[in-house]
Amino acid sequence: MNRRVLGAAAVAALCATTAMADIKVGMITTLSGGGAGLGIDVRDGFMLAIAQSGREDIEVVIEDDQRKPDIAVQLSDKLIQSERVDIMTGIIWSNLAMAVVPAAVNQDVFYLSPNAGPSPLAGAGCHPNYFNVAWQNDNLHEAAGAHATAAGYDRSFILAPNYPAGTDALTGYKRFFDGDLAGEVYTQLGQTDYAAEIAQIRASDADSVFFFLPGGMGISFLKQYADSGIDLPVVGPAFSFDQGILQAVEEAALGVVNTSQWSKDIDNPTNAAFVESFQAEYGRLPSLYASQGFDTANLLLSALERAAPSDADAFREALRAADFDSTRGEFSFGPNHHPVQTIYAREVIKEGDVFTNRIIGTALENHSDAYAADCKM
Repeated sequence: MNRRVLGAAAVAALCATTAMADIKVGMITTLSGGGAGLGIDVRDGFMLAIAQSGREDIEVVIEDDQRKPDIAVQLSDKLIQSERVDIMTGIIWSNLAMAVVPAAVNQDVFYLSPNAGPSPLAGAGCHPNYFNVAWQNDNLHEAAGAHATAAGYDRSFILAPNYPAGTDALTGYKRFFDGDLAGEVYTQLGQTDYAAEIAQIRASDADSVFFFLPGGMGISFLKQYADSGIDLPVVGPAFSFDQGILQAVEEAALGVVNTSQWSKDIDNPTNAAFVESFQAEYGRLPSLYASQGFDTANLLLSALERAAPSDADAFREALRAADFDSTRGEFSFGPNHHPVQTIYAREVIKEGDVFTNRIIGTALENHSDAYAADCKM
């Protein structure tokens, strides 16, 4: 697959271009503070696809939400009312998505989520203008529960941050884990000291640990867990074992099994080209988040080939068709505009000097989500 790749300076110029743009995209994502790496990867993956398309009629206005719901709401109002964007995207965190998405779609703006997939937006709060290109929040955790059951674990100690995605995480794990719980703990969002939680794990009769702690939270927990000397197998979603995180955690993550709908070793031409071009453009391996940003942009581009956002009904149908080559291979939307996709089990390994993941099996095949039946569109 041959694609024209623009340099970083050209990508930046494309973001800033305002003249003659026919399509305006507003991206609100986390570019500073805790979790900035996630937003940077979504942005870079998205902008790589836009650059490779060669289209000069798309303006992307990028804003930093600083991982603060009030800032995200202010930026959303600015993008919709002042910038008059046609499409919005970019939000990483589910509490920010819940603050922004319902109001945006009810103002006739399309929202394409490259990450956050809170359960209310998949169920009763679904909307014809909302599409999630990543997953519903529970999905990777459901796959982790399925893997833990297949591995023969009987008593898991589970923990996640106390915010919407954390609740969805533990709900998803429990939905597919057939054993009992040795403990269930919600931590503070942004927490970095896990001495108390690790002491609870040590005192429990757990035979395994499942955790969802994205970004810097996962780095802190994994390092402290490795230093604790507790010798229980750990299972988690890709969010805590992604490419950027692994370089900070290093040996502490080796051998851990995690679940993901994407991996750099998925064998298809689109994924191989994406991994190669992303690394060439940005000097690092892509992450799960970068792949989601890339796929989100390519979904948008595929829909724009069929209709303009101003023709809302036709554009919506073009998005539903999902007629693009995904880094994941087969990709389709369920009736609630959330993906139906295969989720893999991956193992953390070391390739040369780089810590990364390799697929070791399939956790859930052609999997959708538990909330579609509650979506009335």
